[in-house]
Amino acid sequence: MESPTAAAGGGGEAGAAASSSSSSSGPSTSAAAAASASASGSTSAGAFAAATRYLAKRVLHGSAVLHVAQGCFRSPDCVDVVLCKENSLELVVVGEDGVLHSICEQTTFGIIKDIGVLNWRYTHFGLMPKIEGKEILVVLSDSGKLSLLYFCSEMHRFFAVANIELSKPGNLRHRLGRILAIDRESRFIAVSAYEDEFAFVRVSVDHKVHAPNGETEEDDKIISTTFNTSSIPGTVWSMCFISTCLDEEYYPVVAMIVNRRGSDVNDLALYGLDSHKRTIDRISSYSEAGPLALEISEIPELYGFALLFRAGDVLLMDLRNPKDICCIHRISLTTSLIGDHITIEDSCRGLDVDDDVAACALLELRDSGNNMMRDDSYMDIDGVDNKAIAKSRIVCSWSWEPNAKQGHPRLIFCLDDGEFHLLEFSLDMDGVKVLPECVHRGLPCKPLLWMGKGIVVGFVEMGDGMILQLEHNRLVHKSSIQNVAPILDLAIADHHGEKQGQMFACCGMCPEGSLRVIRNGVNVEKLLRTDPIYQGVTGLWTLRMKRTDAYHSFLVLSFVEETRILSVGLSFNDISDAVGFQTDVCTLACGLVADGLLVQVHSKCVKLCLPTAYAHPDGTLLPSPVCADWYPDVTISVGAVGHNIVVVATSNPCCLYILGVRALSSFQYELYEIQHVQSCYEVSCISIPQEDWRPDNVSSSCALGGDFRKDLAANVRNFAVIGTHEPSVHIISLEPAEAFRQLAVGHISVNNALGSPISGCIPETVRFVAAVNFYILAGLRNGMLLRFELQTNKGHCFPGSFYKESSTPCDNTSLKLIAIRRIGITPVVLVPLHDRANADVIVLGDRPWLLHSARHSLAYSSISFLPASHVTPVSSADCPNGLLFVSENCLHLVEMVHGKRLNAQKLSLGGTPRKVLYHSDSRTLLVLRTGLTGASCSSDVVQIDPNNGALLSRFKCEPGETAKCMQIAKIGNDQLLIVGTSKSNNRPMMSNGEAESIKGRLIILSLESIESHRESGSFTVASNLNSSQTGSPFPELIGYAAEELSSNSMCSSPDEVFCNQIQPEHMAGHLRSVVHSTFSGAVLAVQPYLDRYVLAAAGNVLFVLGFLNESPHRIKRYAFGRTRFTITCLKTYSSRIAVGDCRDGVLFYSYHENLRKLELIYSDPAQRLVGDVALLSCETAIVSDRRGSISVLSCPRLEVSESPEKNLAVHCSFYMGETAMSIQKVAFKHWLPIDDLTEPALESVYNCVVASTLLGSIFVMIPLTSEEHQLLQDVQERLSLHPLTAPLLGNDHAEFRHRGIPLGVPPILDGDMLVQFLELTSEQQNDVLNFVSPGKKRQCDISVVQVMRTLERVHYALN
Repeated sequence: MESPTAAAGGGGEAGAAASSSSSSSGPSTSAAAAASASASGSTSAGAFAAATRYLAKRVLHGSAVLHVAQGCFRSPDCVDVVLCKENSLELVVVGEDGVLHSICEQTTFGIIKDIGVLNWRYTHFGLMPKIEGKEILVVLSDSGKLSLLYFCSEMHRFFAVANIELSKPGNLRHRLGRILAIDRESRFIAVSAYEDEFAFVRVSVDHKVHAPNGETEEDDKIISTTFNTSSIPGTVWSMCFISTCLDEEYYPVVAMIVNRRGSDVNDLALYGLDSHKRTIDRISSYSEAGPLALEISEIPELYGFALLFRAGDVLLMDLRNPKDICCIHRISLTTSLIGDHITIEDSCRGLDVDDDVAACALLELRDSGNNMMRDDSYMDIDGVDNKAIAKSRIVCSWSWEPNAKQGHPRLIFCLDDGEFHLLEFSLDMDGVKVLPECVHRGLPCKPLLWMGKGIVVGFVEMGDGMILQLEHNRLVHKSSIQNVAPILDLAIADHHGEKQGQMFACCGMCPEGSLRVIRNGVNVEKLLRTDPIYQGVTGLWTLRMKRTDAYHSFLVLSFVEETRILSVGLSFNDISDAVGFQTDVCTLACGLVADGLLVQVHSKCVKLCLPTAYAHPDGTLLPSPVCADWYPDVTISVGAVGHNIVVVATSNPCCLYILGVRALSSFQYELYEIQHVQSCYEVSCISIPQEDWRPDNVSSSCALGGDFRKDLAANVRNFAVIGTHEPSVHIISLEPAEAFRQLAVGHISVNNALGSPISGCIPETVRFVAAVNFYILAGLRNGMLLRFELQTNKGHCFPGSFYKESSTPCDNTSLKLIAIRRIGITPVVLVPLHDRANADVIVLGDRPWLLHSARHSLAYSSISFLPASHVTPVSSADCPNGLLFVSENCLHLVEMVHGKRLNAQKLSLGGTPRKVLYHSDSRTLLVLRTGLTGASCSSDVVQIDPNNGALLSRFKCEPGETAKCMQIAKIGNDQLLIVGTSKSNNRPMMSNGEAESIKGRLIILSLESIESHRESGSFTVASNLNSSQTGSPFPELIGYAAEELSSNSMCSSPDEVFCNQIQPEHMAGHLRSVVHSTFSGAVLAVQPYLDRYVLAAAGNVLFVLGFLNESPHRIKRYAFGRTRFTITCLKTYSSRIAVGDCRDGVLFYSYHENLRKLELIYSDPAQRLVGDVALLSCETAIVSDRRGSISVLSCPRLEVSESPEKNLAVHCSFYMGETAMSIQKVAFKHWLPIDDLTEPALESVYNCVVASTLLGSIFVMIPLTSEEHQLLQDVQERLSLHPLTAPLLGNDHAEFRHRGIPLGVPPILDGDMLVQFLELTSEQQNDVLNFVSPGKKRQCDISVVQVMRTLERVHYALN
């Protein structure tokens, strides 16, 4: 490729600036460090070349929703919603609280174009059990296949029941795969290409084929018949099925909007499948002068009538006779005042368009999410924020009312100015009547979904969506739906001291621009914490006074030689004496044995207590608590409390005791021994399942049968789960006179990669879980987590030995080890979120995790909190879903936002935030904003308090000036903020990449006047949770980050903080400008260099600027170099300069101080539309392009080539399917899980890469060794072919991830594909590794243990 030229620059002075190391790709080093880096020679280059093997994983799925569908996907009783993003599917439900809850999210490994639903819920019974009673999700994608998906409750994900091939390849304009429509009987699917081609696909379920002997030769399967035509003369914009009176001649019939080549008119055309010839014929068309037709939709229940949406109006069309199309009504959309009725006219003027350019532009706008339409719009995100307003208002989304009143269908539609209108249709003797009404005004939504009970869900393209409730013909805001797309920039810092970085992301665009604080894992709202006075905590429990109580009453804290009981409520008071527990001992277990009766288990005895009225209003009125004790002959080691039963174990000798409770008189109770037995091995832990088998609010009856609770309550034996030092897990009966009859047993034997047993496999905690399946969780003392499953009998929930009437022998009933995961190196503790048997479980190890009980195998997510030793759920009137953690000798009260889709706090800023920096000295954020609506300026730089979003100081650009970039730099003793601007609101570059002839400024702002935000402001007392009473064990309760919520009805999320309405006079000050200078080009990138220079890119010129006498008031221009096209980004590492040319890709420069000359060292081997670049070393860069790929480029050797045309080498690449606009190099420090082959403790630092995208995704890339890369590459290939883990939409995984990448370039491994291996059972993992695809030879054997060990390291790095 042609190389840019470099030239020396003269010594004129200029007002320029520098930028900070806080967001640079590499360290800002001195000249000595640069010399040292150069002296390291080829050794460092060779070492880094060996480290250019990467794995890329999406750690945050995109939040931009392109399509939405409602259906009964999990079961006939579930009302589910599927959110279709460009390359993932998310299953959600709208809870009773009006909040969107996420069930699961699944990567598709393909680009989704359109979706629909086949209503097969009441058809095809007895044919395919896996889809019986469920609706089928239909997906059209770039795979060229029509995918029919069903939801598998056991695997907790969608699977393809059929992938019907339509075209190959599937991502071309003239091949089928752009739009689909489904007829109302769910028999036909219509599919169109972008242009020319169209097809009908008939789908049904074929019956089983039986052999003469009665055996099944072939199972039920989906059969399809495709009828296609290539006679569509133009581009298909929209289509829908129409019910007509010509069923005998044509069935089915579809109406579509077609733009014919060379025509200024969009036609409404009707096509039908000839019932005799089985060919697709054009029946008729309709075309008149008028506004441009955009979409068409049939009216439910008024079959044969359709709505034609045009620019500025809506036409009601009568299509009952497809050979005689007529328009009945015209609904004008020109009225803009809320409350006014839109007008209806009896005539219409037809369809037309001003020119082909406008038609093409609107079509591209409609398909902005589709990958095919990106050719000429890759720089749209860099343009102006306020685009010209269209003259005609357009319907951007609509949705029909489900289960509408018979004969009265209703439609809600949203206009592009944010108005929502309701249309009601009725058919009588006088024809169709339309009743319009404006019901809401807000943000324009696309797509829109009308659900049952008046719930309307709307999604905003570049802002938060909303859930609305239709009440009295008005839409009322219920809750917000978080959307962080697009992410234009991010900064990473551990501002809140959580020992893991928070991402401060610039999200959304004007008017919904915001700053989001994104954390990893499951979100917790931090409410209270104590002083660090709780050393040596050995146990933590919360207890109710009665089983039916909604809230907890007591908090029990056990120490090495002490026990304390606190009240739960508005205050936490010490009420130990009023409860009756023995306070000078270490409590091993405690619980509610019966209403009003609490039990304490310690090493010497079991104590039964009836608290006084001082401890609880329902307690005894006696002056002291009523107590009864039971003493064994030996020391108690562990215990558990159940309903009317207590189980304890002793260690020497090893015995198990069952104790009961009986009343002797009104206030006298007795603990008595029911039976005991001596065991062969010492018991390490005991768990008694509660009798509350109610399903979870989300899973409800979707996962569990209707007779589930009745079956358990009536027939199943009372049982306990115990862990022993054998090591093993046992389920034993607690029925009287059965003498601890063993119901099932699971032996623990775990081997390392060499096949040797792993030591320390003694269970620390065990738990019975009743979700979709019944299983046992065992947390081991060596940091491992196991899952055992019960081998159930047909027609029963449990094995036969579990039922009271059964005499099935149980000696051979075994627990099957399903899955093994290593959590860390410390003992694993399991704590359920509530008492129900299907509750999700908090897993404590080296750090807290949330295990999803309904998921297949062992699936867990990290919790965004500090490492903790103990945790317990706590429920009070003020905090019904609280959790109490013990961490760093403090008690932390938090509330888990369990159903929250995104762990992101919103700080609303207004405008479009484009750049963000974290200023570590002041612990504040610096944000660059554009698109402001104020009269004084349209762009500024503001200082933000990360705790509450308060605006602390501000610098306003001149009128008509737009800030484009900024960086922090330290020159001498001065901290400076370098800002680059454009003096015009127009685009800074032409469509061909060349720079526009506009001016720009380089502005230097002083940061010395910036003060740290008040430390007292970061923690405030939450009075409703604090105790002001004397003697409280919480002497100084400290609350976290008070958040001032807005009363704006559009934004009622508890995570949303508004700061754009703070007045300037309330700010601490203004950012002070030191000096500025004008350049002949928009300054799009700045960067500090070698601690004493500033690099600035103005148009296609790169400047090297220096400060005279280290004074920020005088800047000298030392050198400049020119590129062919506009420079969009700059990064430095030591003495290396990486320049991102918007078309020529990444260019490596070096600056010679003695010659004052910029020299081009290496060039990109291909033209590349650069999104951003990050330097990993002096010789290696990671660059993203705007077509969705990310690549690692490196110099072939360190020595400078004699030829300036020397190209970089592409070491590896990865197609993300999304455009990454921000790339940063970060170091992740974490503890890795170990086994017996490694050191006792291993800490690792990963030099990772974080990339954020326009669709709201965040990718993390981590380096791998050559051995790890080869191992995981083999696993990835097998996963991509195995039916359980292959791409959902039928894509070729290797082709998808290598799309647009030259042949021969090694791939970056796909973490989304590899992480599926961790979600499989051990048996399924072996099946995957032993899988041989048809026509291929068997590959070398791979050890499951070795793969798990490698992937768990990756899992920890990514979390």
